[in-house]
Order: sequence, then C-alpha cells, then structure tokens
Amino acid sequence: MTEDIQEFQAPQTITPEGLADDLAVLVWESFTDFISEWEGSSPLADPGLIDDDGQPHQRAVEEALIFLMWAHTRGAQQAFVGRAPADLLKRALDGLHDAVLEDMVDNGTPRAQLPHFEKRVSTRYAQYHSAAAVSDVALGEAVVHHLTGSTDTPEPFTRAVTERAVELTGPLRDYLEDVQLVE
Repeated sequence: MTEDIQEFQAPQTITPEGLADDLAVLVWESFTDFISEWEGSSPLADPGLIDDDGQPHQRAVEEALIFLMWAHTRGAQQAFVGRAPADLLKRALDGLHDAVLEDMVDNGTPRAQLPHFEKRVSTRYAQYHSAAAVSDVALGEAVVHHLTGSTDTPEPFTRAVTERAVELTGPLRDYLEDVQLVE
C-alpha cells in the first residue's frame, strides 16, 4: 500500500477532480492487493473469505471495498481538514465515491444496486468513524465483523486488518499534507 502512494509524485496543487481521480486509483490498487491476500499464508486468509471454488465471497468483497473507500476518505480528511476549503474537500470526496461507483457499473454491477450499496457505505462510514475514535483496535474489530459476518475471528486476522487501516490512512495523510487543494 505504502509503495502505491509513494509512486505518485506529489504535485504542489491539485484540483478536487484530480484528487478524486488519484484517490480512486489508490482505492482500486489497495482493493486488489487486499483481496489477493485472502489466499495463501497471509493472516488475511485465516477466516476463509474464499469459497471452495477459490472465489471471494461477494459480501466480503463489497465490505472490503467499503472499508478501503473509508480509509482513503479518512486519510484525505485528516490531511486537508482545516487547511483546505470544506467545499473543495467535499467535491473531491464526492468525486472519489462517484468514480468508484461508476467503475463498479463499468465492471458489471447493475446501476439499480448502487442506492443499496451507497446506503451501506454511509452506515459503515459512521460505524468506522465511531470505532476509529475509540482506537485502532476497535476499528479493526468493526471492519472484521463486517468482512466476516462474525464476532469470533482469529486474532491475527483482526490484527492484520487493523494494521491495514493504519497503513493506509497514515501515509496517505502524510503524502497529502504537502499538497494544496485548489479550484
């Protein structure tokens, strides 16, 4: 994840649309990496999010995407809150979400399913925000609960997800702190 962020050369300024596009790319790169770790010897393979045919469970895939969207949103919020106009940050984050949703449609998600997905996104964001306010561990536990549908998951999996949340938001926030969001 950190390597993905470091590959981008930080511009001095960026528009909300440019930030939205960059964040959408990072979300999808993070998503691909995250899903690929559900097999093999990674701690993320422990709870069996892959079925007997080697396919990821659809619910878990969607929950992973929501978590990664939230992590990138949070990193951007932490970087720009108080130093960028709120309307520009909102445009960038709305653009990120719109880009991800359009990518979903382009890859086969029926447009009619988007309102239900967006409702889940809103609910999860509120839950993740509340959990993150308590601790990184509480956030990891909340994410794991939604990924697995269980409160009884292996501790290494919860630790790996917690580390992933910290790994995404911190470097992204640090990267964006040197960027000015402009019209």
